Amino acid sequence: MTVGDVTPLEQPVDGPFSTRQLLRLDEALRVADQVTGLHFSIYLGPLEDPSRETAAKLHAQTRHPQRSVLIAVSPDQRKLEIITGADARRRISDRDAKLAGLSMAASFGGGDLAGGLMIGIDQLASHAGRR
Repeated sequence: MTVGDVTPLEQPVDGPFSTRQLLRLDEALRVADQVTGLHFSIYLGPLEDPSRETAAKLHAQTRHPQRSVLIAVSPDQRKLEIITGADARRRISDRDAKLAGLSMAASFGGGDLAGGLMIGIDQLASHAGRR
């Protein structure tokens, strides 16, 4: 499943989100894009090993890879990758991405996938700042 414009590796029949959660995630991505001038996407599904390289390949498929931030999550594998393009990396440090990742992982561990993604989008956008 994807939210954003990344082509999924596998499209699940039944997604893990309610319609309300999908709308909230879509709104969070839209606001993050508008406020920062970057492009935020979510990929939810399996990540082949090594997961970082798989996420980087997905990131390369985004609309504007240089300005993109991809949050790739594989709940079944318990993997999370945050990939930033060159322009986004100048505004979101590795430390900031790791902190957002820790916050997301804490929510995921509590069973709140949508809430964790919302937290991650918000933290990454906050660290990126305004255009």
